[in-house]
Amino acid sequence: MTLAAIILAGGRARRLGGASKPDLEVDGRTLLDLTLEAAAAASTIVVVGPVDVPPGVMVTREDPPGGGPVAGIAAGLDVVGERSGDVLVLACDMPRIGRAVPELVEAAASAPDGAWLVDGEGREQPLAAVYRIASLRGALADLHPDGASMRQLISDLVMADVPDDGAASRDVDTWDDLDHHRKEQP
Repeated sequence: MTLAAIILAGGRARRLGGASKPDLEVDGRTLLDLTLEAAAAASTIVVVGPVDVPPGVMVTREDPPGGGPVAGIAAGLDVVGERSGDVLVLACDMPRIGRAVPELVEAAASAPDGAWLVDGEGREQPLAAVYRIASLRGALADLHPDGASMRQLISDLVMADVPDDGAASRDVDTWDDLDHHRKEQP
């Protein structure tokens, strides 16, 4: 099965005073670089946000800019094009997500619509997931992406749960979160 990747890198980072999350560093590498490494198995990688990307990675913006993750996914799928297979969807603010991607890909292979991480508190992590491209396109067909919530997008999808025992989906929303990741062993 073909795997594409959409990396969402366009949030406002309000709790970080508007700092550019993709440019924050953990272990001497930017959050964007760590996320690109996590998505390296994908044949096509699309980053959604106002960022510079390395050669071979495509970049786009959601419409309107700042329209939220559903708008970002829609924009990423437009670039992915009319292909079948799966798409890895990752927010760029999870520096340890790479350790969970192989398990997500494996679990998605036997689930109707894909697989997502479920954190230690039982919350699904829809921005740490592998989806069937057709399933996401079908879910998007019923929504106006600008301002739609992720809960609206995923409400009818049948996903496999992958326990996030290693806290790979722990994100960077605050300066304290960033300090935690900088102190944690990779």
